[in-house]
Amino acid sequence: MNPYCVLVVDDDKEIRDAIEIYLKNEGLSIVQAKDGIEAIEKLHEHDIHLIILDIMMPRLDGISTTFKIRENKNIPILILSAKSEDTDKILGLQVGADDYITKPFNPLELIARVKSLLRRYVSLGTYDGVERVIQLNGLTLNESAKEVTVHGEAVKLTPIEYKIVELLMKNAGRVFSIHEIYERVWKEPGYNAENTVAVHIRKIREKIEIDPKNPRYLKVVWGIGYKMEK
Repeated sequence: MNPYCVLVVDDDKEIRDAIEIYLKNEGLSIVQAKDGIEAIEKLHEHDIHLIILDIMMPRLDGISTTFKIRENKNIPILILSAKSEDTDKILGLQVGADDYITKPFNPLELIARVKSLLRRYVSLGTYDGVERVIQLNGLTLNESAKEVTVHGEAVKLTPIEYKIVELLMKNAGRVFSIHEIYERVWKEPGYNAENTVAVHIRKIREKIEIDPKNPRYLKVVWGIGYKMEK
């Protein structure tokens, strides 16, 4: 039995039940919530490893729920929305979601994205007692603890943000295109990846840079991509 638990949050019970069937068939445990307020309650009652979260819900919508969850938890969040507009997707990513999928969704695609997010969250690496640390002028990545610090101060990164920082720090000085970053971190083809990657880069800069508009660490190479400065 897969030990991982997914919280499914949607005001439509049929959708919640359908997702539960799909994911239970993959051996995952499921907890349901009908809105954001109930979702936050469930987070305190269960050991949740991933959240599938609808945007349009009564009482507390998905965007507000994501914002509240991100105040103290870095659990992967997959936004589920009937809206296909880029602005909704970008807003979800800006407040801390890791990925999105649009209704109506293909069950196989949903399962693939859930597995991908879980794999990055729970398999970032096993602790073997050996500290693996990368340092770049005050920016430190501890691979064993899966922690990033700036001048000794811990930075709260989502699993996706961590993987982007890890990729760039391990290859400091090398320029990665947006598509390369997407394919290496999301583990799928980087079609229409520009907005998704750009939002995550902006969030990372807000967390690790003293002046995000004049970044010291995470640099853009215009027309090519991004790199971490050596």
